[in-house]
Amino acid sequence: MTALTVTTRGGRGARVRVSLRQKLPLLVALVLLWMMLWGSTTPLTILTGIIVALVVTSTFSLPPVQLSGRFNPFWFAVFVARVLGEMVVASFQVAIIAIGRRSRHRGALVKVDLHTESDFILTGTALAVSIVPGSVVVEVDRDRTVLYVHSLGVSTPEQVERARHHVLSLERALLRAWGSRDEWEAVRA
Repeated sequence: MTALTVTTRGGRGARVRVSLRQKLPLLVALVLLWMMLWGSTTPLTILTGIIVALVVTSTFSLPPVQLSGRFNPFWFAVFVARVLGEMVVASFQVAIIAIGRRSRHRGALVKVDLHTESDFILTGTALAVSIVPGSVVVEVDRDRTVLYVHSLGVSTPEQVERARHHVLSLERALLRAWGSRDEWEAVRA
């Protein structure tokens, strides 16, 4: 496999070698995105998508995403079902807040220190938190793997801890489905 040298930011090291195998999922995703944008699957669209994907990945020095090499389809399906269920319940909760008296409902910014060192799990956790109505990730500290989450309906210290625990439980569920064995064993107990 060919390798490419990429400069990363922050405290994650000065240089990382990225193999074509590591870049392949990103290249495929960019080509598929290109085809969806054009609404076409012709050979010309695929060829131009490949060219654009290669130019984008060569021009922008994105840090490599290290995948754990471990994927459990059952626990991933459980994770997706959980997030979808939370979306339905939270939609009703936010609707009640929206039509209720505004003075009674407060929100809070909650700092959550994640256990993972994986950019992939960090991003997945942030996406899962943000797609559920009533919570949104307002900042990510990638170097320290910290999420700052704004949550509705939080006004007491107990509710802050409940919101923090909820984010950590989403991370734990994602680690069970897709995390490395070491990270899963660390949060398993």
